[in-house]
Amino acid sequence: MRSLMLIALLVGSSLVADSSFWGEKRGVAPVNNEAYSVECGSCHFAYQPGLLPERSWVKLMQNLENHFDTDASLEPEDKKKILDYLVKNSAEKFTQYKRSRKINKSISRGETPIAISQTPYFIKEHREIRRDLITQKEVNSISNCTACHTTAHKGIYGERDINIPNYGRWDDD
Repeated sequence: MRSLMLIALLVGSSLVADSSFWGEKRGVAPVNNEAYSVECGSCHFAYQPGLLPERSWVKLMQNLENHFDTDASLEPEDKKKILDYLVKNSAEKFTQYKRSRKINKSISRGETPIAISQTPYFIKEHREIRRDLITQKEVNSISNCTACHTTAHKGIYGERDINIPNYGRWDDD
């Protein structure tokens, strides 16, 4: 009987530790839209919609002819499909994802950042990264998520999944 109680206690405590059991998920929802993956992912990493709120995606999509100094114009039909996907999957819509909730909460209602790297949450999480690690040719920019986050394509940006080129695994302790 004691061993049965011990097993129940261990199983129960592991379920409490696993937040996905309670409906909360790590990171952000992965990209699952072919049009977005093809159009946006052909030039850069297809950032998950849960990394910005709806108003940011709307603002970003309104000025594609000057998309971070590049003309990323789309046909109206493609633009609408992609915007619909981004809005439907934006940070405030996916509250079961912990990182989307934190990102959305960090942005004041009066702000509309169009770059993920402009969000207060992103800035806070990257504040200890030395500039030379970001500007090295293997990384090149703070917006190059996949250079250091080995599971970024899955929407997982946890500390244990960071491996900075020419530095190694990141340990925030």
